[in-house]
Amino acid sequence: MEKLMISGGRPLQGMVSISGAKNSAIALIPAAILAESEVILDNLPLLSDVAVYAEILEELGAKVAWEGSQMRIDPSAIKSIPMPNGPVKKLRASYYMMGAMLGRFKEAVVGLPGGCNFEPRPIDQHIKGFEALGATVTNEHGSIHLHAKELRGTKIYLDVSSVGATINIMLAAARAKGATIIENAAKEPEIIDVATLLNSMGAIIKGAGTETIRIEGVSELHGCRHSIIPDRIQAGTYMIAAAATRGDVLIDNIIPKHLEAITAKMQEMGVVIEEFDESIRVKGTPSYEHVDVKALVYPGFATDLQSPMTSLLTQARGVSVLSDFVYSNRFKHVPELVRMGAKIRVEGRSAIIEGGLLNAAKVKAADLRAGAALVIAGLTVEDGVTEVTGVEYIDRGYDHLVSNLRMLGADVWRQSE
Repeated sequence: MEKLMISGGRPLQGMVSISGAKNSAIALIPAAILAESEVILDNLPLLSDVAVYAEILEELGAKVAWEGSQMRIDPSAIKSIPMPNGPVKKLRASYYMMGAMLGRFKEAVVGLPGGCNFEPRPIDQHIKGFEALGATVTNEHGSIHLHAKELRGTKIYLDVSSVGATINIMLAAARAKGATIIENAAKEPEIIDVATLLNSMGAIIKGAGTETIRIEGVSELHGCRHSIIPDRIQAGTYMIAAAATRGDVLIDNIIPKHLEAITAKMQEMGVVIEEFDESIRVKGTPSYEHVDVKALVYPGFATDLQSPMTSLLTQARGVSVLSDFVYSNRFKHVPELVRMGAKIRVEGRSAIIEGGLLNAAKVKAADLRAGAALVIAGLTVEDGVTEVTGVEYIDRGYDHLVSNLRMLGADVWRQSE
């Protein structure tokens, strides 16, 4: 096992280029199952979740060639094989295999999601969608069993605007008979990315990115080549790190519109931000004002940036309130930040944060974004070395993290425990 060692107190300076979106990649790779010929994915992030998905597809019979940021997937020989255990247990988003396998084979057996443990990930809206399309869904010994004689398009209203359910229903409906309408659909950019891939494969999907998505099912999909959108969460994390260290960083290869919520809050604090066509420059200032932040579904402030934002708010004057209206229990980073001297208390869905200096400490990442929060906190510490364990969680969402931070002037390194 490894841990991250951080000797902080250095302003980040320079430029960092953002990888492809993790939250797109983990849906786009299983989407390739729906094709009858080769799918090529470009701008793929080099993450542990991507490696797990490649392993799963190979077990199913697909040919997978992964080199650098490109993955070639030939699903022509893929078979419907039950997956109650094994690699799927390592993923929080293993449920995308349900929609993809159901769409192609009209059946699937998939173990319930694993991965980060900040909160159980309900799949009731996924199941509601599959059943509306004509599938029988049962939970047997911790695995979801799906079967359908045929899938037929229908109208589906999501009780919760769920990204996972929206994408999963799109995957299954792409090869169903007739038209499917998803109402109260999630609007995240990653949904548009998946719809773009499916349409390039021959699907007929309209309205992605709005609350109503229309899918006209087709009998067969073909291969294509697709470039994944930049990772807005990774970009937001580097924006926060630049501000927290009072640095000056150009974040390149991004879509600034995807970052409007975090940009607005950081500017409200007093961070200087300049936007360009495909990049954002973040310049820290000597002092920041307290703000209130509410994590909401897109286009609101991203829940995945809630944890890193907590670390930045410890650097602000006064008391800030950060509330998460997407996940109610996503505050496992708070006790670790308190170990570093942060003055934070959690009340229900909110963290009340009083600004102040942090100290070096030994802390543990409980999930992916909590890990990012602890790294940012460590970068702000003037004296001592912060040790962050649980690096395996961080590796699920940030490729080249250490090399990127070192390139920006941080004193960060990995060390075996």
